[in-house]
Amino acid sequence: MSQDQTRNNVLGVDIGGTKVAVGLVDREGKILQQVRKPMQAKGSPEAGLQAVFEAIDSLYSGGVQGIGVCAPGPLDPHSGVVLNPPNLPCWRDFPLAERIRSKYSVPVKVDNDANAAALAETRWGAARGYRYVFYATVGTGIGTGIVFDGRIYHGKTGSAGEGGHVSIDYHGPVCGCGKFGCIEILAAGPAIGARARAKFADPFRKSAILDLANGEVSAVTSERVGQAYASGDALAREILQETAELLTIWLGNIVDILDPDVIVMGGGVAAMLSPFFDSIKTGLPAWCVNPRASEIPLVMAHYGPDAGIAGGAALCAE
Repeated sequence: MSQDQTRNNVLGVDIGGTKVAVGLVDREGKILQQVRKPMQAKGSPEAGLQAVFEAIDSLYSGGVQGIGVCAPGPLDPHSGVVLNPPNLPCWRDFPLAERIRSKYSVPVKVDNDANAAALAETRWGAARGYRYVFYATVGTGIGTGIVFDGRIYHGKTGSAGEGGHVSIDYHGPVCGCGKFGCIEILAAGPAIGARARAKFADPFRKSAILDLANGEVSAVTSERVGQAYASGDALAREILQETAELLTIWLGNIVDILDPDVIVMGGGVAAMLSPFFDSIKTGLPAWCVNPRASEIPLVMAHYGPDAGIAGGAALCAE
């Protein structure tokens, strides 16, 4: 693609612990091309950076308006410095935006994946046309982003929007962040798998979940629960309903704090739970003081596995 053809486009870069995904995105949020390359997350800082450069170089031909980067936090979105992400041990206090900017001589912005995905959904996706947006991606973990009037809400230090670490049970299990009873430790994918395995403490409990795991309780995962639910399994439905109830309690807190005019949910677990969205909505008024909470739309995100690419692009698509 020539420079003239890419002049109004941006590059979205999604950096994870094992891969770097790069996409060329147009002004309407359409991903025109994309590539994926391996990430060198456990080597030197320069090796990690070279992996990012290699992925960008595979699509970059000059002429793009900017490069937006999704990277795991914690990071400083104002300076573009990656602080100390557990999934990217190669980088500590690493000036990622500055290094990318110096190579490609275009504007570069860096933010965490949930913030950026929230912005992409607001500009181009399921939250288009809304002013006050709360976005949650529910998968292996739970990440959230807040967008007010088209801008990410970062807070004073850049760390706002860590909704996955809102506790709903201070007697609950210890989350990876060190707090007790965070919604992430209770309702993300690993928690669904653990809840399912606990059900099989009763040796007489029968379910398609166990059949899909070849009879091995230790092999039961959230994916197996989802597959069993799709086949009509009663236990799988029970487990997902319990998860939806936990999310309802959590979202009740979110509504009381933010009063958003839309809630957008993305990620693999959210897709699995989408049949329960109506029950979450109808249950919200019991868990918040806002009597009109059930009027807030709860919708599935537009961008699926490409949320990081779209999110990175949205950061630069002013």
